[in-house]
Amino acid sequence: MYFGLFDPTVILIIPAIIFAMWAQGKVQNTFNKYSKIMNARGMTGAEAARLILDRNGLRNVRIQHISGSLTDNFDPRTNVVSLSDATYASNSIGAIGVAAHECGHAVQYATGYTPIRVRNGIYPVVNFCSKLSMPIILIGFILTAFGGIAPLIIDFGILLYCATVLFQLVTLPVEFNASNRALKTLESYNMLTGNELDGAKKVLSAAAMTYVAAAFSAIMTLLRLILISRNSRRD
Repeated sequence: MYFGLFDPTVILIIPAIIFAMWAQGKVQNTFNKYSKIMNARGMTGAEAARLILDRNGLRNVRIQHISGSLTDNFDPRTNVVSLSDATYASNSIGAIGVAAHECGHAVQYATGYTPIRVRNGIYPVVNFCSKLSMPIILIGFILTAFGGIAPLIIDFGILLYCATVLFQLVTLPVEFNASNRALKTLESYNMLTGNELDGAKKVLSAAAMTYVAAAFSAIMTLLRLILISRNSRRD
């Protein structure tokens, strides 16, 4: 039986780890580069966010400053766009791109964008399943030596983990759409032009790769769990 971290199936997650490390390094390097290039209008991330929200009729959405770097987010429960240290008061191209992306999420909620509604709807279930899946799978492997229903326990845990994979896949169109909305908004409002717009696009494209890496990692982990389960049945 293949059991533990050091089995042949571990090779499946190595590409996922490498991809994730590359994506994280890519977004950090790209953002760092364009956080040093100021936009011609001198607009800060907070000012850009306010303009985008107001022009989309979202004056009820607040903007606040939070600590950290690239911790920017939109919380639909409080209707707040939170911008990090590197975004809120910065007038860099990178800051404008990130701020516009988060406003893109606010617009998605306001317009009833289907993928984000689906993601919102399944989140409580996914959160519950993700907390239980690995412990259940581990218990199943421990009980495998005793036979009986152990394989069924493993299968149940894998089924629960599928919810995590589904969530990561649904997240992809949500994030790509928010970036596309951001770039179109920045161009149509003449907030960024020419090379500035290209820089913002590179920042958002790099950020999108982190979500692709997360989805790829979830898929490869699922495949690994399935293979380990099958191997345990043969032994």
